[in-house]
Amino acid sequence: MLNRVRSAVAHLVSSGGAPPPRPKSPDLPNSTSAPPAGPPQAPRSPPARAGSGSAAPARTVEARASFCRPTFLQLSPGGLRRADDHAGRAVQSPPDTGRRLPWSTGYAEVINSGKSRHNEDQACCEVVYVEGRRSVSGAPREPSRGQGLCFYYWGLFDGHAGGRAAEMASRLLHRHIREQLKDLVEILQDPSPPPLCLPSTPGAPGSSDSSHLVGPQSCWSSQKEVTHESLVVGAIENAFQFMDEQMARERRGHQVEGGCCALVVVYLLGKVYVANAGDSRAIIVRNGEIIPMSREFTPETERQRLQMLGFLKPELLGGEFTHLEFPRRVQPKELGQRMLYRDQNMTGWAYKKIELEDLRFPLVCGEGKKARMMATIGVTRGLGDHNLRVCSSTLPIKPFLSSFPEVRVYDLTQYEHCPDDVLVLGTDGLWDVTSDCEVAATVDRVLSAYEPNDPSRYTALAQALVLGARGTPRDRGWRLPNNKLGSGDDISVFVIPLGGPGSYS
Repeated sequence: MLNRVRSAVAHLVSSGGAPPPRPKSPDLPNSTSAPPAGPPQAPRSPPARAGSGSAAPARTVEARASFCRPTFLQLSPGGLRRADDHAGRAVQSPPDTGRRLPWSTGYAEVINSGKSRHNEDQACCEVVYVEGRRSVSGAPREPSRGQGLCFYYWGLFDGHAGGRAAEMASRLLHRHIREQLKDLVEILQDPSPPPLCLPSTPGAPGSSDSSHLVGPQSCWSSQKEVTHESLVVGAIENAFQFMDEQMARERRGHQVEGGCCALVVVYLLGKVYVANAGDSRAIIVRNGEIIPMSREFTPETERQRLQMLGFLKPELLGGEFTHLEFPRRVQPKELGQRMLYRDQNMTGWAYKKIELEDLRFPLVCGEGKKARMMATIGVTRGLGDHNLRVCSSTLPIKPFLSSFPEVRVYDLTQYEHCPDDVLVLGTDGLWDVTSDCEVAATVDRVLSAYEPNDPSRYTALAQALVLGARGTPRDRGWRLPNNKLGSGDDISVFVIPLGGPGSYS
């Protein structure tokens, strides 16, 4: 039994069905509604043409369709072939045609050095218009201009076990956020506290007078304070959940296998919301100061959450894993001895007597980038992975792999930003070899070489960050200037300016 989980390689098998779904989200339209001022979107870059091999036609079509890049890159078929070249690893950025991303955002990406067949990262940058679903009073909304809200949106999606989940999330997650915000349009525009309940539409079930059902006033009559900011956070959190459930429903018909980490930024009404589920990261560099805007979710950083779930629901461990952590794998010859351990409640270590059940494989094993959950996957939050099972087992990973994001908020109105203040988003391909301080140093070096009102400076910064993490080709692989190995992973970077012309005014 223990040999079945010795490998740390993810193994995908068909699942017997999706978990019970939550209430289904409203149908998502085929395109995002945006105000006229929003930048026009170019068509999705066409898939690269396959070579003149003799593969079966069906496989050729699938191979061609499996590689696509973000719409805003506007890649030609030749550009797609260059972007898919593992040997050259050319850095890709939007063309300098004067039609820039919102906020003069900078973006750059590069494919891996052979880790996977295609670039499994995806990115999205949108201006999204939200029209209110109904008025707070419950009366039908009269159509008029200026009643909706507009939010800016950036998303990085780091796929694993294929790029389909990342591609799906890049197309749809911002639409789920829009759907969740529709009920909040009037509320967010009203400075008074949010209502405790929204009335039903007249004539709808539950809209009749139910005051007779309300019991006597309780001594616990005080109402919790709910802020507008917390409503937006809740909308983003719900959108992640609905996106994950949509992947579960459609994973068979659309072959949405694998999963993805998701790092999303929403700018709405003067505040920046950074939502992260996975090991991508975001930092703000403001006047040389580094402000972390996310944290990595790995088996080590979420050890206690995973152990608590295994403790509360031991059936999820299938008798193959132990939720306890030991400094190393327990050996049969150590039965009866006392060894250091820690459980879901502990941050320190203590000794316990080794029993037979302690010989099971640890729920969290390994250290650093080699740490794995259930000997299978190196991240603990993300979208998708509904077919993922423990290697050579029927145990599902999903109960431990959460789609719930952590959302951090930054109020842009509380600080006067200069054009050199930026928010940097990067997939783990950047952060595996680059520290926060090195990113901040690159920000200062690159931006100081450009005029403050030059919008191309942010794309140049994104390119510099990608090149610095990729390194240069040498005899022994891609190397950094200090001769250490560069990142062999896909690398994607957004640079969002927080001040100066063309930002959020």
